[in-house]
Amino acid sequence: MKRYAFKMYLKRGYEEEYERRHNAIWPELKKLLKDAGVYDYSIFWDKDTNVLFAVQKVHGDSGSQDLGTNVMVKKWWDYMADIMEVNPDNSPVSVALQEVFYME
Repeated sequence: MKRYAFKMYLKRGYEEEYERRHNAIWPELKKLLKDAGVYDYSIFWDKDTNVLFAVQKVHGDSGSQDLGTNVMVKKWWDYMADIMEVNPDNSPVSVALQEVFYME
């Protein structure tokens, strides 16, 4: 089991829309993530900075950040591009975070 953490950036005024879209995540996308080994995935929102903080537990060596060539993932990126800071390919601007402490 590995843990990955990263941050992304939500555009101001889209907090409720971001939550609404994730509450209705596409079942086929959820299955894709699980099939890729992602079994525990949380995203937290810092309302002061509009930074999204994501944490994943993964079986294997790759997480959601390694699925960027998948057609469904690209559709999700396109769907979310209007409410997040994105790269030219509509992938979310994402910064990997280094773990400095873990307590089980």
